[in-house]
Amino acid sequence: MRFITYILIAIIIAIGITFAMLNSTSVTLNYYVGQRVLPLSLLLVGFFAVGCLLGLLVGFCITFGTKMKNYRLQKQLKAAEKEIENLRAIPIQDKH
Repeated sequence: MRFITYILIAIIIAIGITFAMLNSTSVTLNYYVGQRVLPLSLLLVGFFAVGCLLGLLVGFCITFGTKMKNYRLQKQLKAAEKEIENLRAIPIQDKH
């Protein structure tokens, strides 16, 4: 299993190196207060990483919201079950 992991890591590194070599053209990145010249491969990998981080952040927020809603519903369910149990314990009185 370790051998397969090492081979996959080597393949990913080789793909990364060839990607960097094929996209080594310098690109000027203009932003509001200045500009910077960066290799295209670095720029692409940087924006990909930022996109991944933003996606993880959004996914975390959605998951956290869902878990909080689930927690509140579990509390409501326990309260309702307790109320039902209390109502079942009350003896039925006949008024005849």
